[in-house]
Amino acid sequence: MILDTNALSAWAEGRAGIKAALRSAERLVVPSVVLGEYYFGIRQSRYRSRYEEWLARYLPLTEIAAVTSATADVYADIRVRLRRSGTPIPPNDVWIAALARQHHLPVLSNDRHLDTVDGVRRIAF
Repeated sequence: MILDTNALSAWAEGRAGIKAALRSAERLVVPSVVLGEYYFGIRQSRYRSRYEEWLARYLPLTEIAAVTSATADVYADIRVRLRRSGTPIPPNDVWIAALARQHHLPVLSNDRHLDTVDGVRRIAF
């Protein structure tokens, strides 16, 4: 299962709704794009050290999905289709969707606009 940034944040916060979804996953995959967004967020947080400690503890339980040339090809396909259909989504979410489609994994996210991406299944929490 691919974790979106809002899912990673919910996990760090210990929100009840996320725990069942995490337990049901065979694999927990964090896209490098999500990790960048998360680092950006915690560097602005007054709880930075707490989130950095959480990340150091729990990130090793996940796989990091890096963007490759194959991902870039899927990204371009998704972005063209979304533009043609008049339903663009934020660029980082296109990268997340591209990794999900490339690796045939669902995305754990509360971002409903991911539902507009063909070949990507979103799991809400």
